[in-house]
Amino acid sequence: MSFALEVKKELLAVEVPARHCQIAEIAGISACIAHEDDGGIRIETENDVVHEKYFTLLEETINIKGVGKNGLISYPYDKRLYELLKTDDLMVADPVTIQQDCCRRSFLRGFFLCAGSVSNPEKSYHFEMVCRTDEQAAQVKSLVAGFGTHPHIVERKGHQVVYLKEGDQIETMLGVLGASKAYMDFENVRILKEMRESVNRKVNCETSNIRKSVSAAVRQIEDIRYLQDSGNFSLLNDNLREAAELRLKYPDMPLYELGRKCVPPVGKSGINHRLRKIGQIADSIRNKK
Repeated sequence: MSFALEVKKELLAVEVPARHCQIAEIAGISACIAHEDDGGIRIETENDVVHEKYFTLLEETINIKGVGKNGLISYPYDKRLYELLKTDDLMVADPVTIQQDCCRRSFLRGFFLCAGSVSNPEKSYHFEMVCRTDEQAAQVKSLVAGFGTHPHIVERKGHQVVYLKEGDQIETMLGVLGASKAYMDFENVRILKEMRESVNRKVNCETSNIRKSVSAAVRQIEDIRYLQDSGNFSLLNDNLREAAELRLKYPDMPLYELGRKCVPPVGKSGINHRLRKIGQIADSIRNKK
């Protein structure tokens, strides 16, 4: 089972006792799958469990029962549904229906059950809800943003898609919807991924530093050998000669340790300055030749 299906399975089991929250969840589901038809409302979804959830909520709130036909469920036109949702447009929730925080959560839960998706955090971070109209997308985006996230809208195949790409924000929305287990699973995966990424960055950084140090030491030794072979080693003063002899004797030693072997000891920047000076002298002689 995909991560998205696991989330929806958990959300389907969420029961809200308050009638106003039940109404908000009905509004969220209606916004996605309800179509006004001649003489009634047609519900279109391939998910039988969502049908059952919708049927149960309507029956509990206003005792409207659906009639199954050709794989669909229809509800006879009943002004009570419109009165219940306080709207003439089922695709957009009335502000009164979602005025409370708990109702906004319930609306988004119902909407996500029908038109939402979330990727497996092991692979990528992506959370989205597909909207039917621009007005609906604007409302959903506003509701999602109200919980401290920063959603975006993109058009895809004629639909407006409200989405999140940040792991911590997706995690927040899972908690908002009521998917507690998915929230914990997502958080655990995200923490492990961040730890792995942090370790990889440190390893890459250390590897890069080691590579640079080795390259610098090889170049320093080449410069010193060049001065010796060309008979110009005597041009070095006592400090430079000491640094050169130490580098030849300890080719793999880090600079800070090499500096401690000088008499008197010098810091990392001091020994590095001396070796750079040797390199400049060697380059100057090469250029003259």
